[in-house]
Amino acid sequence: MSISRIITKAQKGIVLLPLGCALMFAAPTQQLVRTEMIQAQGPDIPVEIGALLSKYTCSSCHAFSTKLVGPSWKDIAAKKYTKKRIVELVYKPSPGNWPTYPPMIAQTNVPKADLNKIAAWLVKI
Repeated sequence: MSISRIITKAQKGIVLLPLGCALMFAAPTQQLVRTEMIQAQGPDIPVEIGALLSKYTCSSCHAFSTKLVGPSWKDIAAKKYTKKRIVELVYKPSPGNWPTYPPMIAQTNVPKADLNKIAAWLVKI
């Protein structure tokens, strides 16, 4: 898809770009695309959490109820991990917990304060 088509669709509010794509638009268009990406993650994901999942690229591999590269958020929540255990597993994944998925890379780039917010949401699902 050409950049001009992406810009046109973004201005109409209908474009979804994969995470990691460089956005070369003005700030209002970037915000529009970001909002659409957050909404696409699932209606059951609060906006603040969706923003964190996008910021740290969690949504590249995880969706609310659909298997992607990694398990869905609902499947993770079904394991009934504690908030503390979720934080530990994000920083130091244990592939044996999800043998049918590719191993997750340690996400040490996620600040603990933000990860605690995500974990608090996950234990409430």
